[in-house]
Amino acid sequence: MQPAAADATVFIVDDDAGVRDALAWLLRSRRLLSSTFGSAEEFDAMLQRGFAPAHPCCLLLDVRMPGMSGLALFEKIAERGLAQALPVIFLTGHADVPTAVDMVKRGAFDFCEKPFSDNALVDRIEDALRRSADMLAAQRQKGLLQGRLDELTDRERDVMRLVAKGLPNKLIADQLAISVRTVEVHRARVFDKMEVKSAVELANLLRDL
Repeated sequence: MQPAAADATVFIVDDDAGVRDALAWLLRSRRLLSSTFGSAEEFDAMLQRGFAPAHPCCLLLDVRMPGMSGLALFEKIAERGLAQALPVIFLTGHADVPTAVDMVKRGAFDFCEKPFSDNALVDRIEDALRRSADMLAAQRQKGLLQGRLDELTDRERDVMRLVAKGLPNKLIADQLAISVRTVEVHRARVFDKMEVKSAVELANLLRDL
């Protein structure tokens, strides 16, 4: 497995200062950056300021806390569509295990029951950071593809859709009421702007997008 990225951050939300300090120390010992929050409200305030992950990250989240619970905070994270780029690992007592399992089914990354094994927890954290890195890379790639699409003219888009369906130039020309030569010109421009070399590659690219 690849190690976590050097700029990866583990967010810790727990109302127990001792737990926060112990987790932060554990992460430092494994050369992982961390940022701690004493309540779900503190972390939610960061979300409301428009937080969007730019680097791999994950969240260690206590289930039971005064005020807003970890479960309520997770719902807010999920509503913002951040649960993939910001994987959530619940820290839970034995009584809360069924609830944590339900949260995993609803999109949380995992849960660790207290008291947990340091090695097992760090392993899951590193897995979560890799998940986050993969998701952020996919989002960046999607943004690049969308940028290429935005450069296409309306006619180029028309030609692109038919090329991606596997239609030959003659049929594309007939459907769009343009000459075959015009289709060839638009086809070449589409391939250049989308940075592909074949109709199959173009179709795969559009499917990914």
